[in-house]
Amino acid sequence: MTSKKNVCEVLLDNLHAAGVRKIFGVTGDALNPLLEAIRQDGRFEWIAMRHEENAAYAAYSQAALTGGIGVCAGTVGPGALHLINGLYSAKREGAGVVAVTGQIGHKDRSTNYHQEVNLEKMFDDVCAFQAVINAPDQMPRLAQIAIQRALIDRDVVRIELPINVTEETVPNLRSRYHIVTQHSAIIPPQSEIERAADIINKGKKVAFFCGAGCSEAKDMIIDLAKRIHAPVTHTLKGKEIFDYDDGPVVGMTGLIGNPGGYHAVRDCDVLLMLGTDFPYEWFLPDGPEIIQVDRRIGNVGRRASITVGMVGTVKETVELLTPLIKDKTDDSYLAKQKKRSDSWLKHMDKQGSLDNKSEPLHPQLIAKAISDHASEDAVFASDVGECTVWLARQMRLNGGRRMVGSFNHGSLGSGYPTGLGAIACDPGRQVWALCGDGGFGMAMQDFVTAVRYGWPLKVVVFNNSELGFVKMEMAVTGYPYNAAATHLVNPDFAAYAKSCGGDGVRVEKAEEIMPAIEAASKSDKAFLIDAIVSAGEFVMPPHVKVEQAWGFGMAKIKEGILGLKGDETQWDNWKEEIKSAL
Repeated sequence: MTSKKNVCEVLLDNLHAAGVRKIFGVTGDALNPLLEAIRQDGRFEWIAMRHEENAAYAAYSQAALTGGIGVCAGTVGPGALHLINGLYSAKREGAGVVAVTGQIGHKDRSTNYHQEVNLEKMFDDVCAFQAVINAPDQMPRLAQIAIQRALIDRDVVRIELPINVTEETVPNLRSRYHIVTQHSAIIPPQSEIERAADIINKGKKVAFFCGAGCSEAKDMIIDLAKRIHAPVTHTLKGKEIFDYDDGPVVGMTGLIGNPGGYHAVRDCDVLLMLGTDFPYEWFLPDGPEIIQVDRRIGNVGRRASITVGMVGTVKETVELLTPLIKDKTDDSYLAKQKKRSDSWLKHMDKQGSLDNKSEPLHPQLIAKAISDHASEDAVFASDVGECTVWLARQMRLNGGRRMVGSFNHGSLGSGYPTGLGAIACDPGRQVWALCGDGGFGMAMQDFVTAVRYGWPLKVVVFNNSELGFVKMEMAVTGYPYNAAATHLVNPDFAAYAKSCGGDGVRVEKAEEIMPAIEAASKSDKAFLIDAIVSAGEFVMPPHVKVEQAWGFGMAKIKEGILGLKGDETQWDNWKEEIKSAL
């Protein structure tokens, strides 16, 4: 006879059946029954975070890296609300996350009770499904629906546990917990595959533009591109799939892309978009024939005018398309883009060379040195802004390396907690969290979490005492430097790491970079490198628009006028920018 179980115990059975073993969160009164169930269960590890937002980012990171689901938890009202930003990142990145939240008891609802929040309204936009457990017998069915939505549809879902329900016994327990865990292949109609093949066969300058949806199809995409001499451009999230060493790969387009990737997409006559929802439509061509393949219908035709749109998984679609494609002999288009790409790579390597001794350090030196010496299966968890630029341009993800970050939601402060989630997956795997000083300052309270669990997370803080990317955004739109808004006053981050029980070192000279990286690599503690880098670094896109150049020029004129009026911060800023340019 099946033993009786309460609401929390049945939830844990469902989560375990879906492969969950870790839950990130901050407990509180409404979650205490869940914590007791976890303690008695013995199959789960509760990761006690210092902030719920960091818990949500960590859960997202696990989901993104494993292909499974991540679980985070926050109690009633404020604790639950803190989860939202990290959950938005999961939603935008297409990662399946289950958020478990507490709630006040039913009898106190709508009375303006202590910490009362209508969580259904608050989570309505970020969650694709919300399982509000109003009665114990709802748990088995609603838990399964929520978990499968997260696991198969890669949705963010929420399970709400009112305090008066959590310890109630669940009647009529299901005898089995079968959670659907395997994704299904999606195949477009043969007629559309034949239309696409005909267009590709007629094309003279065919290019591929590939995103994260190509993870299971890399080899066949490369083989097909070689046969028809098509340059392969990829998105930022496609960087962990395609590398410059992979034959026809020419790198990225977009604001932080390179000329090879930019022109491969812009100058083609046929563009095959595979598994990407690239949002910057002004980098996509308007005129060439565009064929798009995506497993989600909402992505097809959203960014560009397409000739053929196919709803399908990339691997299966390319498998059906490949036999219909005829070989091409003209490799001039690919050769032209590879030449641009190779020239760009040499320039990036020169920027990151340790022979450059100027101070403050160029951040590219640190990024390239880490890339050159990190383990072959390292994970790089990146914050937004300039950190993403150095990851995209100076770091290589060939082999078994992975990357994770808030690339679509673009949330400052996400780099460090996504690193926590990554190393929680496998503490024996090398994980580098690439953080700006602004971003790390938002999440640094959870450095003690890495120390607590003995995770040897390597943290790099690109410390330029500025919100650097925001400063650049101001400049290209014509606004002068605004120190009151973008300048930061920072602590000694390495000393902070040591005070938390970890280790750290401050780096200010080029010759200090490699010893710091070696120390971090060997450390069995959470280790932080506080890298003092230039605040004057500029990020140039592969193609500069007239309005961007005009805006930058106007910003410099305004800065000069403010400087003449006595604003000394303008002259200091110019000195930093001139140093970086030399």
